[in-house]
Amino acid sequence: MIPITVIGKRPAPAVAGDALLGLFLENRRALVGAAARIVGSRDQAEDVVQDAFLRLRGMTDEPSIRCRLSYLFQVVRNLAIDTYRRQTLERKWMAPEDEGINAPSPATSPDIIVMDRQALCALAGALSELPERTQRAFEMCRLQGMTQKEIASALGVSPTLVNFMVRDACIHCRARLTRQQAI
Repeated sequence: MIPITVIGKRPAPAVAGDALLGLFLENRRALVGAAARIVGSRDQAEDVVQDAFLRLRGMTDEPSIRCRLSYLFQVVRNLAIDTYRRQTLERKWMAPEDEGINAPSPATSPDIIVMDRQALCALAGALSELPERTQRAFEMCRLQGMTQKEIASALGVSPTLVNFMVRDACIHCRARLTRQQAI
C-alpha cells in the first residue's frame, strides 16, 4: 500500500492530545524568527528551536500553563539568550585557530632566554639591595601569595606597613629593570 501525503497539512503531534507540541509545530516559523532576532543567525535559531522542542517533547501537557503560546515563546527566548551569552563568552576567550599558527613560542628563542635570565639576575640584585624585612615582605606577598594580614603577623608589623614595603620593593625592582633594559 502506498502512503498518501496531503500537502499543506502539518503532522500530528507525537503524543495524541498534546496541545503544547501541536501549538509548537504550528508556530515553529515564528519561534525561529524570535530566536533569530536574539542570536543573530537563522541557522543558530533553528538549533535553539530544536532544543526547545526536545525539552518540550518530554513534558506532559501541563494544565497550569495558562497561555501556552506565550510559554513557548518564553522557552525559546530563554534558550536563545543562553546561546547568545555562551557565544559572546566564547568569542571573548577563544581566538580563531588560525591566529595561533604562526605565533612563536616565547621559550624557543635563545636571545629571549638570555634576556629573561638577565632580568632575573637584575631582580635578584635589586631585592638584595633592599632591607631584609622588605625583602621578606615582598617574597611572602609575590612568591608565596600570602595576604597582607598574614605577612603583618609573621613580621610583627602593621598591614599598612606591609603595603608600603611591598610597594617600595616593586618600585625599586621596576626601576632596576628599566636601568637594565637601557643598557
